[in-house]
Amino acid sequence: MKLARCSYFETGPFWAVVDPERDEVHAITGEFSSWAPAVAKGAGISALRLSGSALPLSKVRLLPPIEPVNRVVVAGANYAKHLAEDFGLSSPTQPVAFLKAYGALIGAHDAIRYPPLTEELDHEVELVAVIGSADIDLADPLACVLGYTVGNDVSARDLQRSGPAGIGMDLFAAKSQDRTTGLGPWIVTKDEFPAGSPKLRLVLKVNGEIRQDGSTAEMTWDVGQLIRFVQQRSSFACGDVLFTGSPAGVGMGTGLFLNPGDVVEATIEGIGTLRNVVSEKSRV
Repeated sequence: MKLARCSYFETGPFWAVVDPERDEVHAITGEFSSWAPAVAKGAGISALRLSGSALPLSKVRLLPPIEPVNRVVVAGANYAKHLAEDFGLSSPTQPVAFLKAYGALIGAHDAIRYPPLTEELDHEVELVAVIGSADIDLADPLACVLGYTVGNDVSARDLQRSGPAGIGMDLFAAKSQDRTTGLGPWIVTKDEFPAGSPKLRLVLKVNGEIRQDGSTAEMTWDVGQLIRFVQQRSSFACGDVLFTGSPAGVGMGTGLFLNPGDVVEATIEGIGTLRNVVSEKSRV
């Protein structure tokens, strides 16, 4: 089942069940937190109450599939080849996690804002886990997962390196620039995948050229291990999302950064594609 957060002309945001083959979305009645835990437990569409007639998917705007009250958690340094080839680093001994500002998010077809402070805008396709329940079982961390979506953790690499000596990277400046990070197009519920942490191909193209091509099977720490790591430090809430790291091939390693007008397509098999165009460089 595919679940999206949408808007339709002048209507406010709403959650819906998506049927791309029929070009339809069916609005869901009730708050995300009222139905997501049951879906995460496997109740499927029977846990949902749908309202009104179907709307055309082609006419709705696909918003980032997360409520503004929820957190965006990012796990980095999770692909050894990415660290070695793009950064010249070896894998750390434990996961690395940080928060991204909600304002950094854009939907599946929105423009990527080119921030004024950077000259090195970079791409990172990532599998994103959506937390469907605040009841986290450390012995079975995947039980809380509602499903998975696609992320493009766009980063300002020069700002990332700009942290004061002895302090470290400036991940806030690098990762939380307004309207830069694609998320969507929808959540595919976990029952659509084999049990366990998904093993899926991730591809990112710029103007049709493949820049990243990897698999989530290459992750150093799988989705369950990342959830356990974060939960032991800061509790998840229903609706939070977790970026799980990016494979090799980012601009930091290749020297090929994003430019205004670039068409960026981030795809994960079995989920979907983000297609975002980089805007002209913003003045503010």
